[in-house]
Amino acid sequence: MTTEPTKSGQRDAANELALTKSVPDSLLVVFIHGFKGTDQTFREFPKRLEHILSETISNVRVECLVFPAYETKGELDKAVVRFADWLTTLTVEREVASGGGAGNVKIVLCGHSMGGLLAADTLREFVNSRPDAQAPLWPKIIACIAFDTPYYGLHPFVVKNGATKYADAAKSIGTLLGSFSNFSAKTTTPPPAAANTQAASGWGGWAGPAAFAVGGAILAGAAAGTAYYKREDLSQSFSWATDHMKYVGNLWDEEGLSKRVEALIDIEDKNGVAFRSFYAILPPSPPAFLISRTFVVLPKVTSRSFSHFLPAKNSTAPDEVQAHTGMFSAQTNDGYYELGLSTAKIIQDSVASLRGVIHKQNSGDPLGRPSKPSAESADLISL
Repeated sequence: MTTEPTKSGQRDAANELALTKSVPDSLLVVFIHGFKGTDQTFREFPKRLEHILSETISNVRVECLVFPAYETKGELDKAVVRFADWLTTLTVEREVASGGGAGNVKIVLCGHSMGGLLAADTLREFVNSRPDAQAPLWPKIIACIAFDTPYYGLHPFVVKNGATKYADAAKSIGTLLGSFSNFSAKTTTPPPAAANTQAASGWGGWAGPAAFAVGGAILAGAAAGTAYYKREDLSQSFSWATDHMKYVGNLWDEEGLSKRVEALIDIEDKNGVAFRSFYAILPPSPPAFLISRTFVVLPKVTSRSFSHFLPAKNSTAPDEVQAHTGMFSAQTNDGYYELGLSTAKIIQDSVASLRGVIHKQNSGDPLGRPSKPSAESADLISL
């Protein structure tokens, strides 16, 4: 004789089954644009990354989104407060919607250029605002990934190379038009004095002694051509970098920059938040450029931070600035797809590490940090 299960027994069985079903993790990858960036800075990169992660990480809901465009002016700490408020609100909304409770939403911060500084300082703020060192980190940030972020400042060659390019163009035009001077002497406007050109450019005030050394000769030689060449082009490289200085006033504070990076490494060691920084690197292009070029200053090979910086090769971009701004397009970066896969790998390993699954590779490092510098990096650092 068999008995039908009671309604109470059915409810108990259903409850027991519900308890055995785990709520999928939510993986939120947030992209933060940099100086003068917009919502379109990252192009299709977030969508491609979302697809890769969704297909390769089990039991997780992946969402890649871009922090809405913000004004990249003023003090950095004010931008940190605004972003932290936005991220906190978003995390609460996603955790409530998931039904998994606090910590169910795992967050990866991806910052381009100055956005990497914003991501880093926001992470530090969340870590330092905990009631004590043993308290869990919330929002649950598991990785902080930067793309060509000047953690150690802008490379001085960015200014030098930009100046050389525009000065050469100006001199060429001046030489060409100079051959017709006999025919146009009555109508040609005399070129301005070199001193006035330097004052108008507005770059000398921050560039330092090295820039003055090269700048004086360049601007003097280019003066003959500036009457025929767009002045805004001649100063483009300088004004672009100068505006960076206005947004982040301590970019030349070597001690402060080093402390930020050291703090990020400490957070990784103590809290398990992976820190990686991709830097765009252009190959040598003789005879003008005999060594590789980067937009950012790299850490020393012997430093604690070196293994956290990863090369992102770009053989398409003509100069450092365009390699920096064109990282997220296959048309301007022939290393675009490799960059996407490398980014996905960092996130995959971060999730695996959080779940207790360690993927050893390279020299045994669970997160795949290189143990030796690349050839390009060695060339740059040996200077």
